[in-house]
Amino acid sequence: MTKGEYRVGIDFNPSGDDLVGQIKRKAADLIDLIETIPARCADQHGGETDDVRAAEVGRLKALAQTDVETAAMHAVKAATKPAKD
Repeated sequence: MTKGEYRVGIDFNPSGDDLVGQIKRKAADLIDLIETIPARCADQHGGETDDVRAAEVGRLKALAQTDVETAAMHAVKAATKPAKD
């Protein structure tokens, strides 16, 4: 199981709703893509960045992944919200 699949609970879809499955799959794939961003990106001069920049890249990756996870949660909620009586 990938990090993205774990984060969105890819296997948890009790109703078997196809739209829920699609939302979770796309969110998991995006989380996994974000994970591939290297912690140490090359600077404009082709060299390694310093530790401060590497830490910032890690922080931004974590924030982006959390936001994708949150968006997927709200999208699933929207897709499964029952009609109001």
